[in-house]
Amino acid sequence: MAPLRLRIEGRTFRDSENREVTLHGINCAADAKFPARPDQPSNVADGFFDGDNVSFVGRPFSVQDAATHFARLRSWGYNTIRYVFTWEAIEHAGPGRYDEEWISHTIAVLREAKAFGFYIFMDPHQDVWSRFTGGSGAPMWTLYACGLDPTFFDVTEAALVQNVSPDPANFPKMVWATNYTRLACQVMFTCFFAGKVFAPKAIIDGKNIQDYLQNHYIGAVEHLAKRLHEAGDLWHDPLVGWESLNEPNHGLIGCEDITVIPKEQKLQRGTSPTAWQAILTGSGRACEVDTWDFGGLGPYKSGSSLVDPEGKTVWLSPDYDDTKYGWKRDPGWRLGECIWAQHGVWDPATDTVLKKDYFGKDPRNGATVNYEYFTNHWFMDHWRKYSKMLKSIFPDSLMFFQPPPFEIPPSIKGTKDDDPNIVFCPHFYDGITLMTKKWNRVWNVDVFGVLRGKYLTPAFAIKIGETAIRNCFAHQLGAMQQEGVDYMGIHPCIFSEIGIPYDMDDKYAYKTGNYSSQIAAMDANHYGLEEAKVNGFTLWTYVATNNHFWGDRWNGEDLSIYSIDDKPVPGGAFSETESRASLDTSSPSFSNAHSSETLNVNPSNLRKTLSTDRMSIKSGTGDVRGLRAAEAFIRPTPIFTHGDLTGFSFDLRNCVFKITLSAPNSTREEAPTIMYLPGFHFPSGQTTIEASGGKWTISSEETNGALQQMLRWWHAEGDQTMTVKGVVRKQGGALSTEEDEGYLRQCQKQACAVM
Repeated sequence: MAPLRLRIEGRTFRDSENREVTLHGINCAADAKFPARPDQPSNVADGFFDGDNVSFVGRPFSVQDAATHFARLRSWGYNTIRYVFTWEAIEHAGPGRYDEEWISHTIAVLREAKAFGFYIFMDPHQDVWSRFTGGSGAPMWTLYACGLDPTFFDVTEAALVQNVSPDPANFPKMVWATNYTRLACQVMFTCFFAGKVFAPKAIIDGKNIQDYLQNHYIGAVEHLAKRLHEAGDLWHDPLVGWESLNEPNHGLIGCEDITVIPKEQKLQRGTSPTAWQAILTGSGRACEVDTWDFGGLGPYKSGSSLVDPEGKTVWLSPDYDDTKYGWKRDPGWRLGECIWAQHGVWDPATDTVLKKDYFGKDPRNGATVNYEYFTNHWFMDHWRKYSKMLKSIFPDSLMFFQPPPFEIPPSIKGTKDDDPNIVFCPHFYDGITLMTKKWNRVWNVDVFGVLRGKYLTPAFAIKIGETAIRNCFAHQLGAMQQEGVDYMGIHPCIFSEIGIPYDMDDKYAYKTGNYSSQIAAMDANHYGLEEAKVNGFTLWTYVATNNHFWGDRWNGEDLSIYSIDDKPVPGGAFSETESRASLDTSSPSFSNAHSSETLNVNPSNLRKTLSTDRMSIKSGTGDVRGLRAAEAFIRPTPIFTHGDLTGFSFDLRNCVFKITLSAPNSTREEAPTIMYLPGFHFPSGQTTIEASGGKWTISSEETNGALQQMLRWWHAEGDQTMTVKGVVRKQGGALSTEEDEGYLRQCQKQACAVM
């Protein structure tokens, strides 16, 4: 048997020549979250509830167009793809009814990818359970199986769904994520992970709802995995592994008191009900609910609002035809009544709570349940079944392990679960930038440090100045990586999601062509990855149909590095006019970050910082399309390192790439250290190299239309260094003059003075 293209050795990936492999990847693609036939992005209401009759054939793009997209991604330096698919794509028509046409389409697209040499791992994606609860993932029938009626989620606010919004174009930014703490999502994840404990009366086809849902989910992925195995030419090349369920959630599990907001709940925007209020409104009762907004330091209470469903309920009517999907519901599980009322959590006759700590205790042993307990018990139970299934088909599969995001990983170090083929896959987003859709160049917050109790108050977590912000990202990424080692053991770590919003400042870049904020934010995130010395990442995201109006066409997100409304990235070096725009001091980001209110940092204004724009945006004239911050994401990176990679970095401002490594012996002629060196930054004849020794070559290579400039280095054993200098051009979001730097130092002094 031929040697594996990619294997794990301790904390590193290795190729067949035993060189360290760096996974420099992209998610492909965000629009795989919704159907292609009919084309049903989050802003389309027509036919939305006809969820059985859809098709995902054509996602992430057609077979005919696949080579074009893969060539583009390869030419931009990506060697890894996180292949996004959903449970709904496989089993949308009903339990056990698999879409063979979509599976055949997927096989054909993966075969196209194979021609470009990608490493691909499969991502069973979900967000807040399903499209019908405001996200993506599970088929619609799973909601009916749990006794829920998705057509009444909007009026009860059991879920906020853009598709049924009366004004989808103005759907609140990033409010979709709050669905994790609304009724529909809480019911589904509680039943999925721990139905046998918390919903023992929920029996369907003779199984508890937990087993029913998990068996169907794992069965659907198993069916896909078997078909990919049977294809005969996809395993190892390009497929190397499988990821676990994207961003799993605990639902109500671990909620100590359903009448209060858990202290761990950091995301609040719009109406923010307690679990008890959500239960009441889900059963038709009116409730006065607190409202929250999001500022520079996170959420803050902004008022209250009456949520009045006018008697409408999310629970299926007793008259519902429960035979539609062929299942048989146990008579002890009554339709038309809240599942938690049926388990004695509350009394619908008096609307009183009977067991406010129902989800905070494990009735099997009396143990206190918190989020860490959930991860080590119910999440791990699911992981073991999922992993066992995949290993039965692909025994040597790399298992990309994703625990609940931003929570402490499971304690499996040194146990039988400490599989040497595990890859730790946390996610990281700069939450302040993502939620406010603004890049603050003056200060940011160590969010991970706040979550781990590193600071007495969030005010102490403020990092002032662009250098401090960049280092803060690196420290957070490094801390998350180390946490994986501490709890899970020695494994590679890749961040399978990290990215930035492009529609910052009310889409200022789209109106002016100035992407300085996006460049600065994207470069800061990549700097953090490089400085933290992670084993790789897959950037979120690539969307072939992204446009300036609807973005990624999913819940108002706009994180795609490609858009049909932006200029195409030049294949080689770019001209001065195509270069980074000079610092735009009239942009909303610059104005907000340097306003007197922002600079005078204090508790009263921190919460509102960046919450509103203070300047009108001047529309550009003529063709103002930009390069979509390509100068920040198209960057040099090691691909194969002979020996151990000890560090690498790309200084965008000065266009300098540095790499350090330690080699056990001299490189063989056929297996040098290889780096991607984009002609975008390092044009032929304008690039200089300094190295500790050895010989090197720079050459342009074409693979099925994907043109890449590669740097090969043959070096001796021991510690080696190389510095590559390209063309320095105008700066974008980074400071470039002594005057700007002096002004920033003045800002820092003012901010520190009031703290």
